[in-house]
Amino acid sequence: MKNRTLYAILMFVCIVGFWLFENFYTPATYSKPNGSETNIVEANLLPRSTTGEIVEHSFYTLSYSEPHEQAEWVAYVLKQEHLTYDDRKRPYFIEDPMVSTKSADWRNYRRSGYDRGHLLPAGDRRFSEQAYNETFYTSNISPQNKDFNAGIWNHLEQQVRYWCKKYGELFVVTGGVLEDGLPQIGDEDVDVPRVYYKIVMKGSGDNTKVLAFLIPAEESQKPLQDFLVSVDEVEKRTGIDFFEIQPDAWQSRIESKVDAEGWKF
Repeated sequence: MKNRTLYAILMFVCIVGFWLFENFYTPATYSKPNGSETNIVEANLLPRSTTGEIVEHSFYTLSYSEPHEQAEWVAYVLKQEHLTYDDRKRPYFIEDPMVSTKSADWRNYRRSGYDRGHLLPAGDRRFSEQAYNETFYTSNISPQNKDFNAGIWNHLEQQVRYWCKKYGELFVVTGGVLEDGLPQIGDEDVDVPRVYYKIVMKGSGDNTKVLAFLIPAEESQKPLQDFLVSVDEVEKRTGIDFFEIQPDAWQSRIESKVDAEGWKF
């Protein structure tokens, strides 16, 4: 009888301990102190923040939208030396300590039916433990349909890596189209975008080439080329001014058209 009672108590303690760990434990931060390695995006490439909540991590920059509980854009540089196959231990998703209101808790996604979809892919940051772990801040994720996340969105991420290997350094900015009336998940009402965008730039000056994509957040077997749009179209859908610091003549030339010449699909 004593053994049964002791066993029951131990089981109860284990269950309570597991529940507390699952529901309340998160590491404090993945960021390193000043002096650690960094790869921050140049300010002259960043989009305008419609929220004023810009966060600079060591390896990417984002603009957080508190009403939608996710980033309106995440911007980063992808270099050939970033494309490694280092084996990294997958960390916990945690709230972003640099977002003034804190980013959404990962538990909003639990049993929601949606993936915690990375905006900056973790696979683009395997070259460094810090860089990899930083992609697991919840400010860098958005609710995504599993078939979309593992399907055409993953296809586009792989295509970007291919372009980086082939052409060299790229600048990428990406996010969901955040608008009124979106479905929501979790206690914090995290919005579920119906459409996602990605803008990819290579070269500089007169040799600058830019591709922009708008892709519905659903399974698709269509080729990526079917989702090409102008940067102006992405700006119209999102209300974000991309490349706002660039000269007007540059913006008119680059943003107004769809030009896939010089990009191998």
